[in-house]
Amino acid sequence: MATSEELHKRRVEAVARGVGSTIPAYVDRAGGGTITDVDGREWIDFAAGIAVTNVGNSAPRVVEAVRAQVERFTHTCFMVAPYESYVAVCEQLNALTPGGFEKRSALFNSGAEAVENAVKIARHATGRPAVVVFDHAYHGRTNLTMALTAKNMPYKHRFGPFAGEVYRVPMSYPLRDGGLDGATAAARSIEMIEKQVGAENVAALLIEPIQGEGGFVVPAEGFLPALREWATAAGVVFVADEIQTGFCRTGDWFACAYEGVEPDLITLAKGIAGGLPLAAVTGRAELMDAVHVGGLGGTYGGNPIACAAALAAMETMRELDLAAAARRIGAVMGERLRAIAAGDPRVAEVRGRGAMLAVEIVVPGTLTPDPAATAAISAACHAAGLLTLTCGTYGNVLRFLPPLVISDDELGRGLDILEAAFG
Repeated sequence: MATSEELHKRRVEAVARGVGSTIPAYVDRAGGGTITDVDGREWIDFAAGIAVTNVGNSAPRVVEAVRAQVERFTHTCFMVAPYESYVAVCEQLNALTPGGFEKRSALFNSGAEAVENAVKIARHATGRPAVVVFDHAYHGRTNLTMALTAKNMPYKHRFGPFAGEVYRVPMSYPLRDGGLDGATAAARSIEMIEKQVGAENVAALLIEPIQGEGGFVVPAEGFLPALREWATAAGVVFVADEIQTGFCRTGDWFACAYEGVEPDLITLAKGIAGGLPLAAVTGRAELMDAVHVGGLGGTYGGNPIACAAALAAMETMRELDLAAAARRIGAVMGERLRAIAAGDPRVAEVRGRGAMLAVEIVVPGTLTPDPAATAAISAACHAAGLLTLTCGTYGNVLRFLPPLVISDDELGRGLDILEAAFG
């Protein structure tokens, strides 16, 4: 087997430079809470493929389901010759997602594709053009989703011009907005929408219940319900982007449930299928069914192998109660992170929910972001065998997304490495 060094030399000659990687090691196998590279080195995984392998890598039910499906058929295209597993995934999403109203679902390939289709559906159903998004938001890398995403580098830089009729308003970011309560922060955003866009022009209000790439920003309580209430009154489609927060990650099946928010449409991907590419839009039947036949779809959307994996992944989440596992991970990790923060003035805040936690790093005594210190801490983790990720508009947030099946021992060892990296 080639070494990581040998594979990297091949990569330089074969892979476009614009595709980056967090660590220089090349993976041989993974499972539970660890990754093993081709050189035999074990890495404790606090990334989960960016919140994808919630059920772990090579989860037994997923492996079995994928193997059985491959032996039957790999592809027909649901739009050409449909199959039961696509329907079954939609049935489960309709039942699992927040809201007791009648729902429909459509399956796609990626989170960005799900977001684009949610915008299409909202525009078609309302006949309105505008989409409202928030500061620090991340919604994808396609042309439309780059317009929806807030951060320039590396996601948008020199890739424009971008799609129009996208409007950005302030997010509730308690650390950086003076600790505004949720209702006040929402009123600020709503006033901007009404003055600068006009509610009657808005098709969709799109928001991550907890922001992902933007820095794991948790809005103040009351922010999401106030926006939901306004959207209902204004005839605006409320779209929850739960691509990173969904499927037990935050201690519930979906983060909206924390405050009882029921979105009109919800976008899903990442943790849905145990590592296979699948995404979905689920929402109110009258919105989803407003689109003409043939208006939604795609060649690979709802691929039968990915659908088999999704059904097995969701069954694993139920069987192992991974929502409860996320809460346990959050309790253990949160306690350790708060202890680190108490002794390190660079930590401005520990935040998150369940197994979606982060620390924001600043120049001590200020709120000035310190991306250099953040990168150095993350690099120290990597050198010691812990896979961590950074994020945030300012690049100064360490985010932690362990697989929800990580063992207590693996979690503890990872936190020991993290604590040493801060030293």
